[in-house]
Amino acid sequence: MKIFRRSKEIPSGVWALGFVSMFMDISSEMIHGLLPVFLVTVLGASAVTIGMIEGIGEGLALVTRVFSGVISDRLGKRKFLAGLGYFLGTISKPLFAAAASVQMALAARSFDRFGKGLRGAPRDALIADLTPQPLRGAAYGLRQSLDSVGAFVGPFLAVALMLATGNAFRRIFWIAGLFGLAAVAILVVFVKEPETQKSPAGQSPIQPSAFSQLSRPYFGVLGLGVIFTLARFSEAFLLLRAENVGLAAEYIPFILVILSLVYALGAYPAGRLSDRIGRMAPLGAGLLVLVLAELVLAAADSVLLVAVGAALWGLHLAFTQGLFAALVADTAAEDVRGTAFGLFGLATGISMLIASVLAGWLWDRYSPQATFLAGSIFSFLALIGFIMLRGRLEKNAS
Repeated sequence: MKIFRRSKEIPSGVWALGFVSMFMDISSEMIHGLLPVFLVTVLGASAVTIGMIEGIGEGLALVTRVFSGVISDRLGKRKFLAGLGYFLGTISKPLFAAAASVQMALAARSFDRFGKGLRGAPRDALIADLTPQPLRGAAYGLRQSLDSVGAFVGPFLAVALMLATGNAFRRIFWIAGLFGLAAVAILVVFVKEPETQKSPAGQSPIQPSAFSQLSRPYFGVLGLGVIFTLARFSEAFLLLRAENVGLAAEYIPFILVILSLVYALGAYPAGRLSDRIGRMAPLGAGLLVLVLAELVLAAADSVLLVAVGAALWGLHLAFTQGLFAALVADTAAEDVRGTAFGLFGLATGISMLIASVLAGWLWDRYSPQATFLAGSIFSFLALIGFIMLRGRLEKNAS
């Protein structure tokens, strides 16, 4: 297909970063696909506790991106911080295997997400440094696609190992760490960092002026990202929904396989399309798909409907996540790109924490249906707001 031909023009460093993301996601999703069930069946956690663990973990990851992004701008070195983040994510895996309480699982999840936060903004800024503007949508879509390949391979391996080991959660968590080591090795060997501007000698790596240099169009993108994140919550609730309708524990990671497969197949074409027609139309389509996904999951009374909802959720991610990264790169100057990605991560991290805790409270207080129905209502309201503001946002992003 014509839409894939220009993938050869994407720099080799971006391809390497995509494979780094793929192997790390295999490692992380082998654990993530089993963690909600592990927390409930082995450690006795409640749904609201899972929401708090997921929200705190993801919030910590995205808050950390602010500091790593600013520091990467000031030092002019993004690869080192990204590599350190991948290394921390890798060594956190044994902590899950050793967890004997909810508190230990929270500590392991937080440590893992800290590593994710440390690497996120420098990596995303590095992709912009390596890629010419007309290819940015495709470049971020490619990274998201390869990342999502890992996101469905990881749960698939988790299912196979659950069947092979008789549900030996902890043994699988140990194996997951090996894929993280592969990710670190690829980054060290194959990613070459271009020269970027460094801060003057003696200047503190974190300065308020870094935030003052961000543009007005960037803050429009930031606000839109917050609205989109509030309209959804952690994918852990999709796994709990699958268990709720009767799917056996060893097969629950297949829900993530479905979600991630659709995400992987859709992210690159969506990014490439956004390079041709603009970012706004695909973003609006993604939000509409999220409304449909949450309505299907609210009404689900079978594994098949949960699977359909997961597929729609993955399609929503394909049409939004890479495009937001491209929008941040489009609206931020080169010397503050790390800061821009970091602040975007902070704002959306707080949104994710709020959404996930609220989802867990609705689940425990009312029902799983209430959780997804509330999400669909908020998503619909966000869609209306997006339609009303689309013209202004499109003008700012151009």
